[in-house]
Amino acid sequence: MSTFSVVDIPNMAGKTVIVTGASSGIGLATAHALACVGARVVFAVRNIEKGSAAAAATAGVTEVRELNLASLDSVRAFAANWDGRIDLLINNAGVGGPELSRTADGFEMQFGTNHLGHFALTNLLLEHITGRVVTVASQAERAGRIDFDDLNWERKPYQSFGAYGQSKLANLLFTAELQRRLSAAGSGVLATAAHPGYVATNIYSHAGHPPSGLSAIMIRLLAQDANMGALPTLYAAVADIPGNSFAGPRHFAHMRGAPMLIGRSASAQDADLARRLWTISEQLTGIHYPLQPILERA
Repeated sequence: MSTFSVVDIPNMAGKTVIVTGASSGIGLATAHALACVGARVVFAVRNIEKGSAAAAATAGVTEVRELNLASLDSVRAFAANWDGRIDLLINNAGVGGPELSRTADGFEMQFGTNHLGHFALTNLLLEHITGRVVTVASQAERAGRIDFDDLNWERKPYQSFGAYGQSKLANLLFTAELQRRLSAAGSGVLATAAHPGYVATNIYSHAGHPPSGLSAIMIRLLAQDANMGALPTLYAAVADIPGNSFAGPRHFAHMRGAPMLIGRSASAQDADLARRLWTISEQLTGIHYPLQPILERA
């Protein structure tokens, strides 16, 4: 059985990669692996000081730029200041948390950051991208539901895992609809997604609530480290796979091990749902897909 590891990443000298949330966890491991094979890696981070320390500890060519995905103003500023080709955009940053909080624009924090922030960033940068857009999703999408009547949890009682599942389902629907649109425009850019598996990262300690009890024991005994958790992202970024692929670990219900292509829920494969979410996301962010279909350009 063939497996994928960092030694399978091709030489990326001359390539430019943006990794959101590259200060720690699988984002940092992803940035480190790509910088080690020659890529210029841009750490797109909310905390410049933390990002600079992470970049300084990474061998290779790195750059740090401020990006707060919980603020559309910050996303617009990042994109407006970008000049040049992007070979890989890796939408890695993500948040979780037990309590309801909101972005600078009033969106529920997990949906607003994990989905809408990356939706806006990708569309604003798309005309610069020549290779792939990789979005880090999760098998938590299987428990997700896109509630178009209350996307931002303004009326129903807040459920953290439900909000997280909605945001991760949105990541996969975004990937599917992005690939459909890229294909319709005759673009060679691919949109793929990755599920890191069960990884011991600081997302479990978000908002000052570290895991305890059974959860802490499970993380200590079963979770992979960040380097292993980054492998599905790296596989989705460089492996010979089709657009709209979803990569995840091979073993333990796709929670551990080397990466492979994995399945997704029926909801995540619903093309009508993906198109509806895209339309709503454009309305909420005010940011639209920049490429025209081939037939409209003819």
